[in-house]
Amino acid sequence: MKASIFNDIVTSEEELRTLCGFPKELVKNKAVTVIDRHCRDFISKSPLIFLSTADSAGSCDVSPRGDAAGFVHVMDDRHLIIPERPGNKRFDSLRNILENPRIGLIFMIPGLGETLRINGQAWIVKDREILKNMEAFGKVPVLGIGVKVEECYMHCAKAFKRSHVWDDHYWPKQEELPNPAKIIAAHAEKLKLSADEVAASLKESYEQRLY
Repeated sequence: MKASIFNDIVTSEEELRTLCGFPKELVKNKAVTVIDRHCRDFISKSPLIFLSTADSAGSCDVSPRGDAAGFVHVMDDRHLIIPERPGNKRFDSLRNILENPRIGLIFMIPGLGETLRINGQAWIVKDREILKNMEAFGKVPVLGIGVKVEECYMHCAKAFKRSHVWDDHYWPKQEELPNPAKIIAAHAEKLKLSADEVAASLKESYEQRLY
């Protein structure tokens, strides 16, 4: 049985380089191994990150984390911590970290096409003395994701320029957007919940359980 529907695939880095080429010297030399003042400034202005993890079998997950700008706390030039605010309790990222500590982060700033990428090792932290630095609305997070930084670098803005994601002229009209409640109701059809019931549950979660 075929492994996939794809027939003509790249199977080596040599073939990949033949097809697409090599990075320029600037790209090869732009990574640093510490959170320098430029990275600190970027992190302090970022309200949204995407967090990539994988379990011991290599199954991957990417999850957003967002809060007020600067919600990620830089501890020193090699360590940062991300507060774990209340979510859906699937704990996909946290369970992956328990099996495999490798982590990748993308920091975003609204209106800016370039992003900051950080790679390193992660731990689930429950140290209240550290976590109290990320108190919000009177609530200290129960857990945080501590990261030891191994690589930091700026990622170019091409994806954002192609997608026009920050230009509201290109945004779809409100009535054209997908309906998340309908999608969730369809995907969880065995529970026999209506889209209205799912919408009410989402509304309650957003209004009552953000922190």
